Amino acid sequence: MILLPARPQRVALTLLTVSLLPLAVGAQSDPEGIPVTHTAVVQNCVACHTQDSTGRMSRISYSRKTPEGWQNTIRRMVMLQNARLQPDVARDIVRYLADEHGLAPEEARPGMFEVERRMIDWEYEGDEDTQETCKVCHSLGRVILQRRTKDDWTSTIELHRGLYPVVEFQGFRRGGPSDEDDDDPRHPMDKAIAHLARAFPLETDEWRSWSATKRPARLAGMWAVSGSEMGKGPLYGTLTVQRGERDGDVTTALEYRYARDGNTVRRTGRATVYTGFQWRGRSFEGSDEATALREVMFVERDWQSMSGRWFRGDYDEIGLDVSLHRVRSDPVVLGVYPMAARTGQAHTVTVFGANLPQDIGADAIDLGPGVDVRRVTSRSPTAVTAQIQVAADAALGPRDVFIAGSNMERGLTVFDEVHRIAVEPRAGLARVGGIVFPKQLQQFQAVAFHNGPDEDPETDDDLRLGVVDVTWGLEEYTRTFDDNDIDYVGAIDRNGLFTPAADGPNPQRNQNRNNIGDVWVVATYAGDNAPATLRARAHLVVTVPLYLRWEPWKVTPR
Repeated sequence: MILLPARPQRVALTLLTVSLLPLAVGAQSDPEGIPVTHTAVVQNCVACHTQDSTGRMSRISYSRKTPEGWQNTIRRMVMLQNARLQPDVARDIVRYLADEHGLAPEEARPGMFEVERRMIDWEYEGDEDTQETCKVCHSLGRVILQRRTKDDWTSTIELHRGLYPVVEFQGFRRGGPSDEDDDDPRHPMDKAIAHLARAFPLETDEWRSWSATKRPARLAGMWAVSGSEMGKGPLYGTLTVQRGERDGDVTTALEYRYARDGNTVRRTGRATVYTGFQWRGRSFEGSDEATALREVMFVERDWQSMSGRWFRGDYDEIGLDVSLHRVRSDPVVLGVYPMAARTGQAHTVTVFGANLPQDIGADAIDLGPGVDVRRVTSRSPTAVTAQIQVAADAALGPRDVFIAGSNMERGLTVFDEVHRIAVEPRAGLARVGGIVFPKQLQQFQAVAFHNGPDEDPETDDDLRLGVVDVTWGLEEYTRTFDDNDIDYVGAIDRNGLFTPAADGPNPQRNQNRNNIGDVWVVATYAGDNAPATLRARAHLVVTVPLYLRWEPWKVTPR
């Protein structure tokens, strides 16, 4: 859920330079715009944002954003413009603006990685000049999750120049105008404005269509949950959703089980579904704040499925990828663990799902040709465990799984041996900290692979066999002579979690340097399914804390 500072007192902050900022909150010349009809918005914003006879308010009526985008706007108004808002009023304003000045599902989907806080290297391919101009300070995900008129894109650029003057030289006018023989001699800033106004305009067919059908999503009921967590592997469970006190609000009760170790987690929470599809929530194990997870999910139009990411919310690096499907009366198959079975051997496998029959027998489970289900050893509505035998001559490859009339495509993979392992992610990032700034951790996992029919590694027909247990270690990454990074950057535990060292400087290191550097993360697999010991490695960069964030995260009581 989008949460603003929950202080009982009014919050505000004055900035001496505020009078110098080109905020452009006066009348706007655009013929388009969305009238503002919410009383709280008008009452609290009209002092700075003028309203015309049609109900359009300067700046506010000329942009559309995600809930996070509007929340950041309100925080900025509190910090820089001395806006005085009680937290419940601020939340109500965010809800209205996200619902009525928000995004359509088709507009929001490409930028979900931004609100899900995924640490990925994403490139915007729409326009190279815009990509280079904006990525100087932040991801393009923040940009593509906004829609504005051309005047308002211009005003946004001017606001950047006022708040962050250094960006004028870093990005907006970097290098000056293009060469005289260039077809477009404008500054990068002017090129970006023209592209953004064309690619992300205020009025779109997608928003008109969604506005006509938009309504609070009806999500009450039971949902089947499948997901994965880096280093811990797959998880399966159920989520019960109940309607909250007002449209769009829900309360949740969640139970899921990690397939690898059997650990069961129970959580309760609440969420708000903005604009009819944008789930924002928080959940806890009991009442322990330390277990809090933020929930960001995308609800599909048919209200039968949703997906997204649940994450801790400090540096956002620890989280779960999840998919949810509504549970009706029929059985649902979510996954099989282990997800791979070796030829010529007996295995114990568990089929996870929902509404699984309590009287199910071996004859109701079909794991495909060459896989004989001998007997069921345990059963519950969410998991059925069975003993199977894989034929020595069974064809290699994935099998569709059928159980009591329900199925899952490619649920079980048959293989003869592990050919290689890979460390995921292949390139990791951690940040030293713990004294002045918090640490940013990096989780790794090792995945086994069969090379597939072509017998070549890292090709499209490779068979992914799942996360495997390995021995973890670090090795020096040869970059700078005699820097001995491995002695200072931190340590990796038996589960693949790298914890960086403290933020420096470190007097025990040459030239008092910080505890940063490059190392190899090495996984060693000596399982029975491999013909020999296998090794794989990933590059890990351990760097300084993230000293600057381009959001006004903190507010100060006046």
